[in-house]
Amino acid sequence: MTDVVDFDTETADREAPSRLGRVLLGLGLALQASEDFRDMEENIEYAESAGVPIPEIAAPFASGMMLVSGIGVALWRFPRISTGATITFLTVVTATMHDFWNADEGSRGGERLAFFGNLTMIGGALVFLREAWK
Repeated sequence: MTDVVDFDTETADREAPSRLGRVLLGLGLALQASEDFRDMEENIEYAESAGVPIPEIAAPFASGMMLVSGIGVALWRFPRISTGATITFLTVVTATMHDFWNADEGSRGGERLAFFGNLTMIGGALVFLREAWK
């Protein structure tokens, strides 16, 4: 019995969780964007209430960016651009839309949860961005 391991099999096994993670992150972003498009009027109102300039343009643009970058991450197409766009989108949205420290008492918990969820996604996207630069 030998301890020889097929390098291609070992490499594929190590990459599998990363592949699964990219699909889950990308799919999650793309599905959320599709929900945002279905409720665009509500999203525009939410952006307006958060003080986003030109919310009738910014909200659809942000949802489009989330959709395209999510698909790009899931399919690993243009990975540097896709993951960079994901990080940019999440960073801007997290800081502007989920600033729980400025939220009123009734929405503070939900905004805090969204903020920390977005931080988690930013962390995952940063790992994928590093992988894209290999």
